[in-house]
Amino acid sequence: MSVDSLPQSSIPITSPLRPRFGFLTSTPIIASATVLLALIVLISILAPLIAPYDPIQLAPSQRLKPSSAQYLLGTDAYGRDVLSRVIYGGRISLLIGIGAAILSIAIGLAIGLVSGFFKLVDAVLMRVMDGLMAMPSILLAIAVVSLSGASLWTVLIAITIPEIPRVARLVRSVVLSAREEPYVEAAISVGSSLPKIMWRHLMPNTVAPLIVQGTYICASAILTEAILSFLGAGISPETPTWGNIMAEGRQYFQIKPSLIFYPGLLLSIAILSINLIGDAARDALDPRMKQREGK
Repeated sequence: MSVDSLPQSSIPITSPLRPRFGFLTSTPIIASATVLLALIVLISILAPLIAPYDPIQLAPSQRLKPSSAQYLLGTDAYGRDVLSRVIYGGRISLLIGIGAAILSIAIGLAIGLVSGFFKLVDAVLMRVMDGLMAMPSILLAIAVVSLSGASLWTVLIAITIPEIPRVARLVRSVVLSAREEPYVEAAISVGSSLPKIMWRHLMPNTVAPLIVQGTYICASAILTEAILSFLGAGISPETPTWGNIMAEGRQYFQIKPSLIFYPGLLLSIAILSINLIGDAARDALDPRMKQREGK
């Protein structure tokens, strides 16, 4: 007898692999956040086609120009078109946010599955995770960037490392409760392989929590990248990111506050939209939230 021969009803899956995404339009606020985030992503992807100028082309004779028909948002201190830099800046910021979410979830998922299933390994891995969580994430990111040099991959890794323990502990908590379920014990008793147990019976239970956690990591990574760039510890200044644009514009804030306002506005909208979508995903995918609403 194998697990495959067990009735399908005896192997419940509490977190489906294909969650419904109707929550993205559940309320006017969430629908607006979804539309705004989709527009920001679309504009960032189509930046080479939309941006009117090269975002890194210097034009000293055009420095600090006000808004006009030629430069809709004006120019910065080096004569570069602010609109083009803001449009291109979304590409790097969103790439780091999505990349950090994917990497931290992939690594944290593997650590959490192993740690939650093996008690001896758990004692070692969780102490390492506790040590990483004890360090302030921004200081750890600055240290990594300072040691390895500022580049896209370095910043991405520096932002991802502090997020891994949070994902690992989340997955571990889910596995610890799921491993006591009858269908997992049945799979173990009939001799199913360990990879099959983890992939087929334990991992599906982590999908919904990880979707929610991924949205928060993405928003946090975008904000952290902006902070690192603003402090001068992020990607090289000539690369347009929202954080770099604000960092360069702070010196001219009194004479031209728009250098900080426009990238800051898009940064705020993107982070707020992602957080609102994450909250909606939590309410839709967490059965306990549904029970509370029913009451």
